[in-house]
Amino acid sequence: MEQNFFFYDLETSGLNSREDRIMQFAGQRTTMELEPIDEPVNILVKMTDDALPSPSAIMVTKITPQITLRDGIKEAEFCKYVTEEIFTPGTIAVGYNTVRFDDEFMRATFWRNFYEPYEWEWKDGRSRWDILDVVRMTRALRPEGIKWPFKEDGKPTNRLELITKLNGVSHEHAHDALSDVFATIAVAKLIRKKQPKLFEFLLKMRNKNEVKKIVNLEDKKPFVYASGRYASEFNKTTVVFPLTSGRNGNVLVYNLRYNLEEISKSYYPIVKELGLNKCPAVAPLTVLDEGNGWEKIGLSREVVEQNLEILLKHPEFAEKMRSQAEEEVEFPKASEPEGALYEGFLNDADRVKVAEVRNAEPEKLADFHPDFHDERLPGLLLHYKGRNYPETLSKEEGKQWKNYKKARLEKMAPKFLAELEQLYEKDDYVGEELKLYFESLFDTDY
Repeated sequence: MEQNFFFYDLETSGLNSREDRIMQFAGQRTTMELEPIDEPVNILVKMTDDALPSPSAIMVTKITPQITLRDGIKEAEFCKYVTEEIFTPGTIAVGYNTVRFDDEFMRATFWRNFYEPYEWEWKDGRSRWDILDVVRMTRALRPEGIKWPFKEDGKPTNRLELITKLNGVSHEHAHDALSDVFATIAVAKLIRKKQPKLFEFLLKMRNKNEVKKIVNLEDKKPFVYASGRYASEFNKTTVVFPLTSGRNGNVLVYNLRYNLEEISKSYYPIVKELGLNKCPAVAPLTVLDEGNGWEKIGLSREVVEQNLEILLKHPEFAEKMRSQAEEEVEFPKASEPEGALYEGFLNDADRVKVAEVRNAEPEKLADFHPDFHDERLPGLLLHYKGRNYPETLSKEEGKQWKNYKKARLEKMAPKFLAELEQLYEKDDYVGEELKLYFESLFDTDY
């Protein structure tokens, strides 16, 4: 199957994927050589009237709810478009910190609009990747040929807009989704040109079976790992050892910078969970043998070997970490079905009914009441109709939808107002627009 990249970025109404909304989706498809295919995509998504945006987020993006209502498309239309036109078979969805942020928003949006929340990232030759961890490992191990930014306090930073500026890449509108997409492609091209071997190697790490060849609990060996959880002093990169199994098939790894017998405080981030399906930036120790790799990350083979020897003398530590990871964590049930995405998978019968919902014409939704098995779905359907097709709600359903919105907005209002008051003077126009939007939502006959 022919593969290509689709670089994408989102601007959202806040940072919480379960509560906040996608406001802008932008992207560019490229060949595997990073040359553009077709025209770029730039879509606004209508802000739903059951949510208040974070004023601080809007102050950054300058995308007000009113702009999305004027120029955007409904969430249901957005999901249909990206499913059919964007995340096509063979597509590698990629961005800058997309695995931990944007992908979560995509799943949540698909879920509340009756689309399968996972298939877009794995089915029919699809996959996902993230340039941020590629940047981290490149900076740590193969920085030559690229200029790297620092903060005012002298600490390294990998902010996209600073990397592009230093390396002469045009990035005029940081925090605009399409501008960020072009900047990410440019940084990917830069790394591919200057360090092609590392680029191609880390591209393979989007496949968890490739990751398992390095992160192997059956044949445990130390390996190099770059992660945002590690110290910036060493460019977020260290040598770790696969300690034991974690939750959901992940692996707990031990940071071999540390002597286990000298640790007196928290084990985190000395022990960290590595997600095999999150495209981790991992590599065998041999990568450190070139270009003073050991020195670059502030380690030596001797220190690693000594700390590993001490670690292996304490098998009870691995067992302790495994037991802690396997302990049942009691998370409170989500108060609304939109936030219950991770509370279980749908059975086959419900999958069929979910497909019928998303494929139904709006006029048929009014009398469409599937007999769902999953208790999350009836409420989710009511909210789906209310957000996208309120004209299909019966009188009783309309009352339920209004009551739900009222309670949700009243819960969000204090934080919204406090944040707006604090930030209003930063941009009077945006502040006034947010104030007007707030008033429009509450000027409703509930």
